[in-house]
Amino acid sequence: MHALVLKTRGPEGAEVCETPRPALAPEQVLVRMLAASVNRVDLYMRDNGAGITHSLPQIMGVDGVGEVAEAPEGSAFAVGDRVILYPYEFCGTCRYCLAGDQPLCTSARIFGEHRDGTIAQYIAAPEVSLLPLSPDTDAAAAATVGVAYLTAWRMVFGKTPIAPGAQVLVQGAGGGVSYAAAQLARMAGARVIVTTTGATKLAHFRAQGFEAVDYAAGPVSKAVLALTGGEGVDLVVDNVGAATWDQSLRSLRRGGAVVTCGATTGSAPSADLQRMFIRQLSVHGSTMGSMAEFRQLIAAFEAGGFTPPIDEIFPLSRAAEALDRLGAPDRLGKVVIQIA
Repeated sequence: MHALVLKTRGPEGAEVCETPRPALAPEQVLVRMLAASVNRVDLYMRDNGAGITHSLPQIMGVDGVGEVAEAPEGSAFAVGDRVILYPYEFCGTCRYCLAGDQPLCTSARIFGEHRDGTIAQYIAAPEVSLLPLSPDTDAAAAATVGVAYLTAWRMVFGKTPIAPGAQVLVQGAGGGVSYAAAQLARMAGARVIVTTTGATKLAHFRAQGFEAVDYAAGPVSKAVLALTGGEGVDLVVDNVGAATWDQSLRSLRRGGAVVTCGATTGSAPSADLQRMFIRQLSVHGSTMGSMAEFRQLIAAFEAGGFTPPIDEIFPLSRAAEALDRLGAPDRLGKVVIQIA
């Protein structure tokens, strides 16, 4: 079969090549992949990978949608069933799995990071990591949901769940998780303010009905306070990190919260502890979501609650180019790889 294989670190280290079709282990299902999407973690894997335990070569890709090609006897799935992959292998027996919080599994392995991933014609995946999809579901759109939208779902509905009428600020809304968070917060009935820059992106978000602030035009917090009558927002979604952290804290109302799942501009900003305790602010870390949250997300997606924006679709033969497109400053929306 053909797959996008990371052989060495660096922009030239990933290439589409022939590799053996995976053999099934007990309790695994063979999935013929239809589509996959790429995420920031794929670029990190290609160009750095520090802190991730794995060995190269390795098939890339975290997200994906496919059809069952082979299933063990007694499986809940039949050949031809359309499925979406939950991006984790999890043990099911640790305290976190038993509590239904699979992202905290003490022995979790993520597709495309700790084991072979989804950008391949076939993948062998644990049956418990598969959820059914309607055969009519658009495979390219569904392939964007697993990482970005599941991460955003927990950020929006997790430790500080958004209620109708809440006010939410989403930093760097052009990114995959941030765009997803903006859509989900609006779906929940919140007022959503986003930050971005550039005439095209600002016009795009305003046309989508969001209140868009140009972060290059001045302090974001001043614009947010002006929009909220001096009060500030209930929740800030921030995966940008050091470059936005101060403005995120300053944009919060008293008792508000920041939720973060990344630090693309640096992971050690000033904590601004005095502001945090005087205004009783909260900070929550978040990564991915549970299987229960994934089921809720898929139900909302198939019901038409949101439509993932797609920037460009590449064939598998050009999958390495899809990684380059992910890093393009003018990209707006998810980058998808069509496999079958």
